[in-house]
Amino acid sequence: MSALAVEVGAVNLGQGFPDTDGPTEVLDAAVDAIRSGVNQYPPGLGMPVLRAAIADHQSRFYGLDYDVDSEVLVTAGATEAIAGAMLGLLQPDDEVIVFEPMYDSYQACIALAGARAVPVTLRPPDYRPDVDRVRALIGPRTRAILVNSPHNPTGMLMDEHELAAIAGIAAEHDLVIISDEVYEHLVFDGLRHRSMAEFPGARERTLVISSGGKTFRTTGWKIGWVCGPPHLVAATRAAKQFLTYVNGAPFQPAIARGLGLPDEYFRGVADDLSARRDELVPALHSVGFDVYPTRSTYFVTVDAAPVAPGVDGKEFCARMARDAGVVAIPNVVFYSEASKDAGRSLVRFAFCKRPEVIAEAVERLQGWKP
Repeated sequence: MSALAVEVGAVNLGQGFPDTDGPTEVLDAAVDAIRSGVNQYPPGLGMPVLRAAIADHQSRFYGLDYDVDSEVLVTAGATEAIAGAMLGLLQPDDEVIVFEPMYDSYQACIALAGARAVPVTLRPPDYRPDVDRVRALIGPRTRAILVNSPHNPTGMLMDEHELAAIAGIAAEHDLVIISDEVYEHLVFDGLRHRSMAEFPGARERTLVISSGGKTFRTTGWKIGWVCGPPHLVAATRAAKQFLTYVNGAPFQPAIARGLGLPDEYFRGVADDLSARRDELVPALHSVGFDVYPTRSTYFVTVDAAPVAPGVDGKEFCARMARDAGVVAIPNVVFYSEASKDAGRSLVRFAFCKRPEVIAEAVERLQGWKP
């Protein structure tokens, strides 16, 4: 869809990347690192300055203590962390409970490990997780539960009761929890993200995954991390070292600088994004979409069926790109093959763009007659 946006000159509200640079302190730290010779392989675990900053961040925001030498691992973005966890922890024919719609690397990484994804479908408008369904799907081959909150693509934020219930199920059945928390600071409407590892019984079985890309608008740097008990981090590292080995030496101290920014920065990131959401959402309503609530991430999901009955999301997004000059992503790509009908007419818009880009997209959408 990003290629199509370039081809037809459309406003790209599809792929989830910001179009502004991150904070000056972070950018300057990367430049300083490059100029001071930090350009060779960093340590396999990640540079000590970044691992210490990650541990401090987890303590500061969640009250979680991690040992920097055995419980923190730097990765090539959260996507590599997910791949390393799957390849390091899963055996062929293991099963992983996942919530769909889901970030598309989940199914691929589970398949690369020879394991099987077992989806729990989240339903609009609120996309709340069905904890009873999770419990019912656990079988003798279940090895892990993969949680993503704040949730891509829906913007749903799991509440403390849902997270606690998942932690309890995992403890009861001795399962690993892989918790993708990359949008942890992009939470709106006075809500607060809770890390999965905060809940009773979860710390000792949970790999918490995050990255600097979303929080500091540096998605191209690909600096992510894993925090968890030593045996789970070691298993992840055993696979990770044969993926990228190491990465991003000059960017690691820069992300460390970002993690130490004051609370006002983190609040400002969320406030800025919520303002952009509030500019885009009314326009989507005015076009005639059913718009589902989003309280986190970069994204808002709509149902295009009221606007184009009988047209699936892929066809609709291609038509909207060419006729309206606005690109979005068809949500059907975030579902398992068996559940694609659940996402057939759904479309995801990204609002992590400059105000003038959002305004241009709004004008184009409001002038479009599908």
